[in-house]
Amino acid sequence: MAYEITREDIWVGEVEDAPGALARKLEGVMRADANLDFMIARRMPEKPGFGVLFLAPLKGDRQLEAARETGLQKASGLHTLRIEGPNRPGLAAGLTKLIADAAINMRGFSGAAIGDRCVFYIAFQDDDDAIRAAQVLTSKLG
Repeated sequence: MAYEITREDIWVGEVEDAPGALARKLEGVMRADANLDFMIARRMPEKPGFGVLFLAPLKGDRQLEAARETGLQKASGLHTLRIEGPNRPGLAAGLTKLIADAAINMRGFSGAAIGDRCVFYIAFQDDDDAIRAAQVLTSKLG
């Protein structure tokens, strides 16, 4: 089975580090029927009292407007590929090796597997690196 490799915009915003703040931030995009498959929320040690939220995908004008209304914005400087397909042992290590062997530096790597499926989000510094990585991965993964 082939892997689906697509470009994806990541949305980002600050979140107060307090009970319920993340839930309130997510409510807005959920009211716009967003179906997220990627979300990371963590504290910002450099800014006590706040955290940062990354999420994707957001599709259509309604979801994009809802994200903006809740203080999220499309992340600049995160040129991201989304890879989805069958999970297998060593896949994440193999992906990182393919990218490294092509002399492409990753800015970030996140992934999860549920059962026999997996999804990875790999961020790059610029569009050129993301395009090159997509070509390398497509040629090897199908």
